[in-house]
Amino acid sequence: MSFDSYGIHLFNLLYIRYYGIILMAGALAAAVLAERQARKAGLDPERVWDCLIWVLLAGVVGARIWHILTPPQSMVEAGITTSYYLTHPLDMLAVWRGGLGIPGAIIGGVLALFIYSRRHHLSFGAWVDVAAPAVALGQAIGRWGNFINQELYGKPSDLPWAIRIAPENRLPGFESFERFHPLFLYESLWNLLNLGVLLVLSAKYRERLLAGDLFFIYLILYGIGRFFLEFLRLDPSPVAGTDINQLAMAVVVLASAVILPLRHRRKAAVAAPAE
Repeated sequence: MSFDSYGIHLFNLLYIRYYGIILMAGALAAAVLAERQARKAGLDPERVWDCLIWVLLAGVVGARIWHILTPPQSMVEAGITTSYYLTHPLDMLAVWRGGLGIPGAIIGGVLALFIYSRRHHLSFGAWVDVAAPAVALGQAIGRWGNFINQELYGKPSDLPWAIRIAPENRLPGFESFERFHPLFLYESLWNLLNLGVLLVLSAKYRERLLAGDLFFIYLILYGIGRFFLEFLRLDPSPVAGTDINQLAMAVVVLASAVILPLRHRRKAAVAAPAE
């Protein structure tokens, strides 16, 4: 057994990447928190472990599809485009070459949870609220995998907390720079803030929240953070000349910010006595 900067070699038979270990640690921490939140909400906590594998698989598939449809600029310039993936289908499976997209992971995971909820006659709104803070926690932990891989860094920086990126991991055009914004760290901290807000709201205002409210709040907070962090990103995912991740976040934030109060207005209108 031997170790390198990115993983563990087990007797030349298996290579376990630290990135994968960190992602699994994030997923397990998220599941433990979701179990706790389910119990507080009066839901069956065993459901968390029952559907976990399906949500994780759907999240990985969704994340990979998002990446394939929206490859970053550096890969496009290297010829790794969506068309390339369509003509090299086996490369679609090589998640260690390329990447995963968080928006796709969220879409895939939510879709799996929706299907699971429908099949088992559960409240999707209640369970997606259980999932919201858990997802934020999983993201906060998972982003440290980007640190191990020396990826998801921002523009060159001389700030005290700027990180050194090895020459082989620097993007084309930035070979002469040594230190960069730790974009992964910024997003991890933002997710922790999101987690804290969601836990406080679920604890103090549970009776005033509608099923699904916490998830919309999660989308608003995560979307705002991700939108502004994209300005620091060196390797955006352009679609028709637009950073698709930034555009997607803007749409999600605006849509959620409209839907959230509308749901409460509708409830108030239904509850209001007729004159």
